[in-house]
Amino acid sequence: MNNLVFQNISKIIERDSKATTYKYALLRGVIDIIQDNSPYISFIDGRVHFPTGLLIEKWMIYYYPILESSIYIPQINGSANLAFNTQMRKIINEYNNGRGGYSAFYNDIRNKGIPDGLHSDFIELAKKLSNTITTMPMKYIGRSVNNDFYSIFKFEKAASLRRTNQIDIQFLIQKFGTFSIPNDYYEAFKFLGSFISGQDSIFFKWAEFSVNASKNKLSLYNVLNEVLKSPITQRDVDESREIYANILKRQGNVFCVWSGAKIASLKEANIDHVIPFSVWKNNDLWNLLPATPKINNKKLDKIPAPEFIEKRKNAIIDYWGIINTNQVERFQKEIAVALLGNNSISDWEKVGISQLQKSCNYLIETRGFDAWKI
Repeated sequence: MNNLVFQNISKIIERDSKATTYKYALLRGVIDIIQDNSPYISFIDGRVHFPTGLLIEKWMIYYYPILESSIYIPQINGSANLAFNTQMRKIINEYNNGRGGYSAFYNDIRNKGIPDGLHSDFIELAKKLSNTITTMPMKYIGRSVNNDFYSIFKFEKAASLRRTNQIDIQFLIQKFGTFSIPNDYYEAFKFLGSFISGQDSIFFKWAEFSVNASKNKLSLYNVLNEVLKSPITQRDVDESREIYANILKRQGNVFCVWSGAKIASLKEANIDHVIPFSVWKNNDLWNLLPATPKINNKKLDKIPAPEFIEKRKNAIIDYWGIINTNQVERFQKEIAVALLGNNSISDWEKVGISQLQKSCNYLIETRGFDAWKI
């Protein structure tokens, strides 16, 4: 294993498309198959091969409770449904209508076989899942590392489906072909997979401990919801923006920090986070700078490139100076903790810009976020 593989995995998790949960389901499924030490795993010419049917079964098990939940749990951005929503809901409705529900469905796939009357619906679901997995996440995962399609996952088409009396996990394994990943990725998932997605992850262990300590009075869902809660609320974000807006109102003229264009009025200015809030839960005033809506819409959750920060550092420092004049105590405390460290506050301009560049470079190069500049 080499560091590049781990960096690539981080980039895939952070930067690859987040339009749906497909990417996470694919990575989770592969890791689970590896952690299961499946006897179907084979090693050929530097790549590790898996039956696609095992992955199809994993997706059925992952998405069943999500789609049957009485609580709406979004899995795709916008109003669209999952590609296999219709087929999956048919199966869920059948099993929840007197066939034993989720546990019975799993037991049928693994042991008894799918009941005769559901063969057609089950096969349609399996085919739809196979097509979704192989033409969406398998195709696009790794685009943040290079521009090639199927750059990490390779899929070998399955043989034509034939009717059979037994529809179960063996049917899925035999009829839906194989896929493969490079050996280095297999090794990384093998040794660190459970920490990435499985029951050894820190958040899961934390929540599991609390559930056990409560003698199962709490649910994992409730505990995880609290463990993952951020101390910064939308109200905090709005208050910081209001403080910033009041500062700019006293200045009169407002210019876009990234383009230098004059903003006609404060109402037309976007006050947004330099390092996106979604990436770094930081609501400090130094991290809030004015931009035109057009520029801000282009930036979104991207990270300013270090060289672009260098180009715009005078504008950034000018705004920092305005904040320092108007909110001196808060500004100096926040910038000291986030950017200056043990350096003197008297060097806040030079050291602050330098550390901002280092932080952005880390997020781009190590964490894998998209770099941004005009």
